[in-house]
Amino acid sequence: MGKVKLIMEQTHTPLFDALDKHAKMRPLSMHVPGHKYGQVFSSKGYPYFHKLLEIDATELSGLDDLHHPEGAILEAQALLADLYGVEKSYFLVNGSTVGNLSMILAACSANDTVIVQRNSHKSILNGVRMAGVQPVFVHPTYDQDVQVASFVSFKTIRRAFDTYQNIKAVILTSPNYHGMMNKMELSKIITYAHEHGAVVLIDEAHGAHFMLEGFPSSAITLGADMVVQSAHKTLPAMTMGSFLHLNSYFVKPEEVEYYLQVLQSSSPSYPIMASLDLARHYLASIAKNGPNKILEKIKGFIQQLDKIPQIKVVKSTNQEVQTDVLKVTILSRCELNGYQLQTVFEEQGIYTEMADPNNILFVLPLTDAFDGDGVIEKIKQGLWEYKPLLRSFLDLHNEEVDTITPLALCYNEIKGYNKKVVSFREAVGNISGEMIIPYPPGIPVLMEGEQVTERHIEILNTYINTGAHIQGGDMRKKYIKILYK
Repeated sequence: MGKVKLIMEQTHTPLFDALDKHAKMRPLSMHVPGHKYGQVFSSKGYPYFHKLLEIDATELSGLDDLHHPEGAILEAQALLADLYGVEKSYFLVNGSTVGNLSMILAACSANDTVIVQRNSHKSILNGVRMAGVQPVFVHPTYDQDVQVASFVSFKTIRRAFDTYQNIKAVILTSPNYHGMMNKMELSKIITYAHEHGAVVLIDEAHGAHFMLEGFPSSAITLGADMVVQSAHKTLPAMTMGSFLHLNSYFVKPEEVEYYLQVLQSSSPSYPIMASLDLARHYLASIAKNGPNKILEKIKGFIQQLDKIPQIKVVKSTNQEVQTDVLKVTILSRCELNGYQLQTVFEEQGIYTEMADPNNILFVLPLTDAFDGDGVIEKIKQGLWEYKPLLRSFLDLHNEEVDTITPLALCYNEIKGYNKKVVSFREAVGNISGEMIIPYPPGIPVLMEGEQVTERHIEILNTYINTGAHIQGGDMRKKYIKILYK
């Protein structure tokens, strides 16, 4: 009976229903926002926006309050927690960025020693700095098949605990941007960290659907204390819609909720929150009926894709690595590098998630209605003039496997330094005064407080020469900021 009750509850969409009911009343707005349910709006954008604006409300009677939920939002978040099997879940309207910042600030105190994955998203690194902790960076293993940083090994984490005293938190990313994770290693890390009194915080931005059968394991099921997921990345939620899940003996919900109300907008978007309610409903329906049709559709698409001679689908051969089937990494087997291949696809109307000098990345939809055949035909049309050839990966491997490194200058020390702009050549041997980030995926090549090496400059030049978009510095003139007294 309990299982039947759970399924019935998951068919409910309390927040969306409350907004729908409110809109159908045709209310007269004597309140914010200024568009008055779409009655006041630019004619140029009205055809796109008018229906959505009917539910773009504010904290009115019956619509609840994200920062003090007692009604529809409280029920919607409870259904979310129930689906994922956690103590508490929260809607995020400022993306996974605000979830990453909040979980770090809630779990850590100033001057705590924390282990941080070196290739974390910039929001994790910003959170570490805001919290005033002492980060110890651990480098992930490198996957030679896909040519990307993969997972942090248990061996590396254990060595970090042996080297540094009183570690309070382990902050990791799982899966990586390409959908790869190692269940066995992550499980051992979580158990070991808890045995040593440390919390485990996971940026699982790309794994909101991992609770489904046939997909990699979620850090939630492996026992992580807090997990952040970008619902908008793989679930049908609006951009910036994300989840934060709490399932911890060590972190108090009150601390998490305090930082969420500090960092999130005091005027949260009701359309974004409603889309999160509906995305949870959509995911629950797949969980009930099973994802087999979706998995079969994707498998057929990948098989067709891999028959195109100008490209190759690449996947890790490491048997311990689980890879999300929604993430398809494609290597060019013609004269085009990853960015050029991306451009060719865009000319055919196919917009990919990201490119790097070697690969492009597809993020497939979580549906069996995906028109894979249409995509295949457009790819063939775009590539017909390019001949297949053997080409090597460009070497972007920046780290030694299983290394552990602190910053050359901790964040508190950086405050006492000045900054100046110098050329790449002059920067070598000095301390970087900014983060330099290819975007996407938003993972820094250089961090503020890190010593600049020849290898950093070599990698930056490779990104520049192949057409990457880079945040920070002046990549056109090849200048970056360094710290000095």
